[in-house]
Amino acid sequence: MLNMDFAQTVFIDTNQEEWIGSPMTGVFRKPLAREEAERGHATSIVQYQPKSVFRPHPHPLGEEILVLNGVFSDESGDFKAGSYFRNPPGTSHAPHSDEGCLLLVKLHQFHPSDLNQVTLDTSSIWYQQESSILPLYQYGEERVYLVRMTGENTLTTFALSQAVEIFVISGLANYGEYKLPAGAWFREPSFSPEEWRVDDECFIWLKTGHF
Repeated sequence: MLNMDFAQTVFIDTNQEEWIGSPMTGVFRKPLAREEAERGHATSIVQYQPKSVFRPHPHPLGEEILVLNGVFSDESGDFKAGSYFRNPPGTSHAPHSDEGCLLLVKLHQFHPSDLNQVTLDTSSIWYQQESSILPLYQYGEERVYLVRMTGENTLTTFALSQAVEIFVISGLANYGEYKLPAGAWFREPSFSPEEWRVDDECFIWLKTGHF
């Protein structure tokens, strides 16, 4: 339905995309990849306006979330900016946000045997300024990181597979002919670390080994 050919390079500056209403009042989305309208594989930027609530729903093949700003809440608690969590296949929740929040959300993309529940507070890297790498998760070939770079090509030190997905949280990066500002989502099936350049500062969420 949208960007489901994983052999193609995809670049989206989410700042230039329009918000689309969801089935729930006060919850809006910017779809980045989507298998079907309201089910299946999906990657989106999601906005909860203050006091908004989403109906209880299951995660047939998991849910992965990075809180970009605000506070996201469900039965497990309140999750501030920088929180990273994974709800495995078979789980469900009823999310809401009192003050509003912005999320990177990935749905229906877990391996069926990946049943790990993960909740991380990434304050150790989220609020610092120095170059740093924080591993978030690993399962099989899939690896997820937060990476903060200040003017050097840190990615040449990674054992990256060719499949790389990046969301730019802050700063500016370059990959070949692409300029990746804060809010950019980039999916590259044949990633070359030598093509990556950071002139000043950049903070990214990075996934490798899995689309």
